[in-house]
Amino acid sequence: MHQYLGHLAVSDPLHGYLRDVILPQLAASDREPRWRVYRVAPASAVYLYEDKWTQARVVGKFYARSRGLNGSFAPQTAENEYRNLEFARSLGLDAPPDYVARPLGVNAALSDLLVIEYVAGDQLDSVIDAAARDGRSERLYRKLSGLARFFARLHNATAGPEHVDFARTQGYFGRVVDYLASHDVVSAHRAERLRELGHAYAGREALWQDVQVTVHGDATPSNFLFGRGQDVYAIDLERMHRDDRVYDVGRLCGELKHCFLQITGDSARAEPFIGHFLWEYAGYFPDRERTFAALSTRLPFHMGLTLMRIARNAWLEEGYRKRLVHEAKGILTGAL
Repeated sequence: MHQYLGHLAVSDPLHGYLRDVILPQLAASDREPRWRVYRVAPASAVYLYEDKWTQARVVGKFYARSRGLNGSFAPQTAENEYRNLEFARSLGLDAPPDYVARPLGVNAALSDLLVIEYVAGDQLDSVIDAAARDGRSERLYRKLSGLARFFARLHNATAGPEHVDFARTQGYFGRVVDYLASHDVVSAHRAERLRELGHAYAGREALWQDVQVTVHGDATPSNFLFGRGQDVYAIDLERMHRDDRVYDVGRLCGELKHCFLQITGDSARAEPFIGHFLWEYAGYFPDRERTFAALSTRLPFHMGLTLMRIARNAWLEEGYRKRLVHEAKGILTGAL
């Protein structure tokens, strides 16, 4: 539920920008717009603006207020995400069943603002929650099939020729471990063991052999919405970059692990959904079984990294953060 904040003052420079540049792209109106303002998420710099008269809705993201730790090395600017959205849509991801939100404008003078169209749908978070709490498993399987198709289309349309540079991802792994150690989420001994595991994976040829693709870069459940059937709507492409396709696939699988662990206390309940997602994704390649095996070999590193990445979040309970790291270590150790 979005938090209602009030109306945007006519004297605010943002009002004029939305009226003169953004609204004409969405609706015809001869009235002065009256923008209702909603905060999309607590402590975020993302807002929903809705015009009272035309019912036009847009999302504004203020980059100057929301920069942070970024494992993709992608520039954290409004212009960068605008280009990413345009690029993804140019690949054919601009109409259902695979739809990337349309960017409407950038204004660096307004706290580096990006404006995109508002996309309505059920967030993956809620679909996972319904499966974990209410047993609505078939719906989650169906939505994961759609998401597998979306990722396959994005990845396969942009594959190669350069090979994966695993050293970059390993470096991010090391920075996440350092963060956890400096904030007392892991002991010095545990941090050193995690670093050793990261180096062990760097010695595996499989982590270097695939070609790079363009990845979404932030495959968390809040960044994917669903319409009817298997329609997928993707948002938040600020971290799009070139990487191993498992950067996205493994991130999503790690998020599934986290969601089921947090809701049910049993991360193993995510396994059937992870297997289904991988199998569906592999179905977009000529040799499905070989692709599934290759993905499964690279998956543990990225799943473990995802769980540690989530454990950085200070709003999570301390014991749960430590449990996430324990799960990550088990996954990383078990696959070597």
